[in-house]
Amino acid sequence: MNKNTLMETLNIEYTDIGSDFVKAKMPVTPKVHQPAGLLHGGANAALAESVGSLGSFVILNDPKIGVVGIEVNANHIKSIKSGYVYAEGSLLHAGKSTHVWEIKIKDGDGNLLSVCRLTNMIIRKG
Repeated sequence: MNKNTLMETLNIEYTDIGSDFVKAKMPVTPKVHQPAGLLHGGANAALAESVGSLGSFVILNDPKIGVVGIEVNANHIKSIKSGYVYAEGSLLHAGKSTHVWEIKIKDGDGNLLSVCRLTNMIIRKG
């Protein structure tokens, strides 16, 4: 499903999926650095949106329904230069037309790096 997508480009790997959560990890390499050599905040935002969007997709489980992110925000608290970041998305709201997710991104020691919120719009296909 991630073939030829941003998730493949960023090497995002989904590690656990439940009825109201999604976990993933992403390697931190120069490919996702900003010029100062730190993890780019945009890479964290892309990870967060990928986690929350997959969560909504799994909950809906209907080929006639799609999911598109309509708002994502991120508060970057700390950064790292290497290793992995671990994202855990938790469903806050599952309505008929929108889902809201909170995604926390941490380093390998459990230090909070970013806290993000994603709003997905649920769309009917065809």
